[in-house]
Amino acid sequence: MQWETVIGLEIHAQLSTQSKIFSASAIAFGAEPNTQASLVDLGMPGTLPVLNAEAVRMACKFGLAIDAHIAPQNVFARKNYFYPDLPKGYQTSQMDHPIVGKGFLDITLEDGSSKRIGITRAHLEEDAGKSLHEDFHGMSGIDLNRAGTPLLEIVSEPDIRSAKEAVAYVKAIHALVRYLGICDGNMAEGSLRCDCNVSVRPVGQAEYGTRAEIKNVNSFRFIEKAINHEVQRQIERIEDGGKIVQETRLYDPNKDETRSMRSKEEANDYRYFPCPDLLPVVIEQSFLDEIGASLPELPVEKRARFEAQFGLSAYDADVLAATRELADYFEAVNAVCGDAKLAANWVMGELSSLLNKDALAIEQSPVSAEQLGGMILRIKDNTISGKIAKMVFEALAAGEGATADEVIENKGLKQVTDSGAIESMLDEVLAANAEQVEQYRTSDEAKRGKMFGFFVGQAMKASKGKANPGQVNQLLKKKLEG
Repeated sequence: MQWETVIGLEIHAQLSTQSKIFSASAIAFGAEPNTQASLVDLGMPGTLPVLNAEAVRMACKFGLAIDAHIAPQNVFARKNYFYPDLPKGYQTSQMDHPIVGKGFLDITLEDGSSKRIGITRAHLEEDAGKSLHEDFHGMSGIDLNRAGTPLLEIVSEPDIRSAKEAVAYVKAIHALVRYLGICDGNMAEGSLRCDCNVSVRPVGQAEYGTRAEIKNVNSFRFIEKAINHEVQRQIERIEDGGKIVQETRLYDPNKDETRSMRSKEEANDYRYFPCPDLLPVVIEQSFLDEIGASLPELPVEKRARFEAQFGLSAYDADVLAATRELADYFEAVNAVCGDAKLAANWVMGELSSLLNKDALAIEQSPVSAEQLGGMILRIKDNTISGKIAKMVFEALAAGEGATADEVIENKGLKQVTDSGAIESMLDEVLAANAEQVEQYRTSDEAKRGKMFGFFVGQAMKASKGKANPGQVNQLLKKKLEG
């Protein structure tokens, strides 16, 4: 039997506010346990929550970016359940009246095609604390620093049909929230994490299969692996005559498997009801107009502009627009050198390789956009060759000069373009390889092509890479043929 995978994702994005959603407590990552939890966060008697207006602004910003309906009036509810890291005994969230309604996001697939994924809703809620299981000698510790941290939960329609599509969608959300400046997207720190709802059904069947939810997956690689494992598990279970039960599962990356955590709760299990401590949030059109006017150029718009304005390929535009910081860096390089293709090649090539090797973000690049742009100018005006440029780039990365011109001058790397000097050097190379010259002249065309590369290599070696490659090729061919 042929099976179809059906996936819906719930992404929790931690909003980049300065304080929690209902209190003035800080939300900085890495603080000592329980040093950022106030009486409000703990739900102590006599305390009242106060809504963080910046969290509302950020949620509206996201809603406008996905072309969604923003509810003019939205309501907070209490989601009741008991867990040790939930000190109030309930989570303040949104149920029937979320702030962001239906919208969509277009994703780019591996083959370059585009697919539209529907977004059901996005609602504001507070995070719970964290249970710690190490170093407590068989007991668990509770850190309530995260309790009350503002989250935007983004719920997709079940429009995703493979693990690779799921990863493309999460990457698109990740890029969008970072472009908007509402979430830092740091998955290792839990700033963005994903619950994957996965089911399978026979191809052609309209009815959805029973789904399992994989909780809190926090990397693109694990999302793909967890979904693929769960799909295989469900297919094997059904084909063996078993049934899929609706449940919550955890993904274990060490064993590359999902395992059952608990039966899946329904909404009525949580006894949702409007929070009596918080008034409905009324959003006026003037507020939305103000936010709309401040929206940055979004990833899909930037990709389209890079293709149209700079003539970049769809692939190059996609890579360079992946993050706002990388796109800004590329445009700054291009502004200096005026050659988008060369700028794209260097940013995606040597620069990306350097950053990956040293695990650096683009903001930490040891070579500034101005330095790289200045170096590309020297390639364009034939001051240096592409090979020498790599030496200049390495020197800039090592801090051996403030500009490419300074490195070229100090290291004597200026390209030799004097035809007379190059001819003289070629005469010496050919004289030193007289036997190979004779072989070249008596060989057929196919063999000559291979031997020509040998002479070019010897010439560049003799010039220590400084001779202009174009002139070397032209003059060398003339001498060998002569």
